[in-house]
Amino acid sequence: MKILLIDTIHPVFAEKLTAKGFEVVDGTTWTREKILEHINEFVGISIRSRFKIDKSFLKQSSTLKFITRAGAGMENIDVAFAETKGIACISSPEGNRDAVGEHALGMLLMLLNRIKIADAEVRNGIWKRAENRGTEIKNKSIGIIGFGNMGSTFAKKLQGFEANILAYDPYLKIDAKKFSFVKQVEMNEIFDQTDILSLHIPLNDETLFLVNDEYINRFNKNIYIINTARGKNLRIADLVKNLKSGKVLGACLDVLEYESTSFENLDAASLPDDYKYLTQSENVILTPHIAGWTHESNYKLADVLVEKILQLKLI
Repeated sequence: MKILLIDTIHPVFAEKLTAKGFEVVDGTTWTREKILEHINEFVGISIRSRFKIDKSFLKQSSTLKFITRAGAGMENIDVAFAETKGIACISSPEGNRDAVGEHALGMLLMLLNRIKIADAEVRNGIWKRAENRGTEIKNKSIGIIGFGNMGSTFAKKLQGFEANILAYDPYLKIDAKKFSFVKQVEMNEIFDQTDILSLHIPLNDETLFLVNDEYINRFNKNIYIINTARGKNLRIADLVKNLKSGKVLGACLDVLEYESTSFENLDAASLPDDYKYLTQSENVILTPHIAGWTHESNYKLADVLVEKILQLKLI
């Protein structure tokens, strides 16, 4: 019962599975070609986002029982085809949902309270008070798109701020007892009431560049946008256009459409002027896809996967 690590993961993954009788092999330096040469030695593989596990890859496997991803999104795995081959596809959003919720809230507080700007000014001997007045979250309407692990946890983090929390998710019914402080609504109410929009959606055909110029201009108010989901959920050229016009008052972006498939870098050779605008804008907070990347989530992502693998009862 051998498991191949294609990407790095917290050591607890190998430690716990080895203790249960699995053999965990480090293939983090193996090429795709080498992995495919040896793929039929393994019952499972563990990956983050190093490369796509597509149909051509899966067709060469006759022994795989599961594929795990240390994270939430599964867009780099052909889940539908894998399942036709009886391969379980396992993610671990429970492991980094708290990290994402805290990061989204932290970025929002930094933006609304001008913390980045004021900090830089004070470090340079500039003391401006009236110019750095903040904006409170209390009584704002926050529209959450997607209410799975990430969206629901962000809502929990907001609970003490006395905001009006709206949630749109056509694929689930929100537990009104558990989330009594959240109102599940249709998109027309999101468009009508939202002050702050936060994306917590996967990347698929339905959500690819969901937030574009037409979408943004359906909002009744001028809005703030938070994206800790996937870069290609939001078209940057359209965001910049609406930042310039004032329709978007500010943005908190942990992800960008310019990221590589592995999320490890930006395609620096082809970064457009819109990217430069974001980096120079006082109304934009940027981080390098680290919302779910805490010390604690590093452990929890691995631990959650271990428990889900053991539930398969392969040993």
